[in-house]
Amino acid sequence: MTASTPPFSALRRTGDTIYLSGELGFDDTGKISGDIVQQTQTTLRRIEATLAGAGLSRRDIVSCTCYLVRKEDFPGFNQAYRAVFSEDPLPVRATVVADLVLDALIEISAVAQSSDK
Repeated sequence: MTASTPPFSALRRTGDTIYLSGELGFDDTGKISGDIVQQTQTTLRRIEATLAGAGLSRRDIVSCTCYLVRKEDFPGFNQAYRAVFSEDPLPVRATVVADLVLDALIEISAVAQSSDK
């Protein structure tokens, strides 16, 4: 770990349970930009990429905790979230309004379950 590396893991596996750290909507250039819909889409793509690296997919997510900066963004966030999570069984979810770092409008952490890994 270097001084510029954040002091946490992106993913931890404990048995069949996989915990993902909170993810922000960084684009390919390392910037966070766009409205709540764009940031939610980017954040969920990053979560899917992290899961794919562990041989999992969004269908393995059982729980999400979502943090929004503005409660007014809830409809746009929900629209983007619903586009990704549209099939049963849906993950359980908590959504909290909170201050976030780096001008992010959204942060999402997730828990996944894999019985065959």
